Amino acid sequence: MYLGATLSEGPFGEFTGYYAGGKSNQSVVRIQRVDDCNNPNVTMDTPLKPPSDFSFSKCVMKPGMIWDEVERAGLSGVKGVWCHEAGAARMLNSISIKQAYAGHSKQAAMMAANCQSGSYLGRFVVVVDEDVDTTNLFDVMWAMCTRCDPVEDIEFIRKAWSGPLDPRIPKGTSTNSRAVIDACRPFEMLKDFPPVACASPELKQLVAEKFKSYLVGL
Repeated sequence: MYLGATLSEGPFGEFTGYYAGGKSNQSVVRIQRVDDCNNPNVTMDTPLKPPSDFSFSKCVMKPGMIWDEVERAGLSGVKGVWCHEAGAARMLNSISIKQAYAGHSKQAAMMAANCQSGSYLGRFVVVVDEDVDTTNLFDVMWAMCTRCDPVEDIEFIRKAWSGPLDPRIPKGTSTNSRAVIDACRPFEMLKDFPPVACASPELKQLVAEKFKSYLVGL
């Protein structure tokens, strides 16, 4: 029952990993009855420093939403999208493409950064080539360190959509900036870019089978 009064409530832990929302006045209600049941299916979403159940669920849902939106906007060649838990499944997103024309990678990164599902409270967007696993943060960082020139390949978006849960911006501010990082091989260097020094999955499997008696328990 609503009592027609308000009391100060908060702050609460949030998905960014901080008590960032501050306090606010909320309606006071009186609980008149509580029902319970045996063996209930309890669902919860604990907003705290990732990894958490929130970041786990969002890092599965958000990539599909971003992928769908950038393709519906006309972008071709998308091979993968992921929202990394380290970025609270919202503040560090990666997208992989098979480059088809000059400017393709930059277009992909900008669209992933500015589509509805990728824009709110974003911070970093990294675009990588199709040979990089977007779900593997180590691989994404490796591509960024070896295929991105900071001066040439990092763009900044200012006054982008943010909110009160962003711990980095001053209270009362609703916008932030974000980095759009092109970690793809330069389109004009695709034919001449050094090949990756790595065994193929097939070779790795062959070696594992050949020496499996030595690898048991390792």
